[in-house]
Amino acid sequence: MSTVQTAEIKQVLRAFILSSINMKNLDDDANLFESGIVNSLFAVQWMTFIEKTFGIEIGVEDLDIQNFQSVNAATAFVVKQNGDARSAKSSR
Repeated sequence: MSTVQTAEIKQVLRAFILSSINMKNLDDDANLFESGIVNSLFAVQWMTFIEKTFGIEIGVEDLDIQNFQSVNAATAFVVKQNGDARSAKSSR
């Protein structure tokens, strides 16, 4: 995945968070859960948004808070999942 695509993913994720909470700036490494920025309901909305927006199915094995705790972590998760999806498709 190119740097441009990764930057676009990050921008989409950041925009979703900022549209959901009242913040002007958001550090891409800020831990959304420890900082109190989001709650458990938002966590479900966050994962649902990621699934629908990027065509990713988040499985039980993916339900690790480290995958979703920050904009950068979620971006890395999406990039990894998209790469895994392409690998699975190309190996068929």
